[in-house]
Amino acid sequence: MAKYFDVHPANPQPRTISTVVDSIRSGALVAYPTDSCYALGCQLGNRDALGRIRSIRNLDDKHHFTLVCHDFAQLSQFVRVDNDVFRAVKAATPGSYTFILPATKEVPRQLLHPKKKTVGVRIPDHVVTQALVAELGEPLLSSTLLLPDEAEPLTQGWEIKERLEHEVDAVIDSGDCGTELTTVIDFSGDEPEIVRRGAGDTSRFE
Repeated sequence: MAKYFDVHPANPQPRTISTVVDSIRSGALVAYPTDSCYALGCQLGNRDALGRIRSIRNLDDKHHFTLVCHDFAQLSQFVRVDNDVFRAVKAATPGSYTFILPATKEVPRQLLHPKKKTVGVRIPDHVVTQALVAELGEPLLSSTLLLPDEAEPLTQGWEIKERLEHEVDAVIDSGDCGTELTTVIDFSGDEPEIVRRGAGDTSRFE
């Protein structure tokens, strides 16, 4: 049965954030709000939780998981960023963007795209998400909470608690969050490719 945490959207309670992060370190799969709808998150290297995300979302092995990072310094430990890409990504973060980039050896193999050896990364502009990853001290392995055969992601904490009661370990509710998916930019090729248009402005990448 999933635990339910009511977190202040502007001033998240440190004790509650610490409790959630302790559970993530102990293997929990959590549903949490971002600046671009809800996401499922767990600790890097947690194979059981990764499998649960795949099951909940019915994902194949070509799905790009996302490492939700606290800041650019943390992001650059997990992906390779050349000078041109650095400037483009830096200018767009924090924000509602996911960037697909070549992964470093810090990224567990099971998270990589099987052919490209890439992974998604993002730095969200959301106080609660930032508090979580700051307390965790490493990226949060994440995937948008978009259920199979549904066009829209889940955006209400209470609904997520009801629908995924026995599939996640915790739900964090901080009120309204974004309702649009992130804009996804693939920087793994010669030119940036807009894979998905979402909440982030794409004009700077076109």
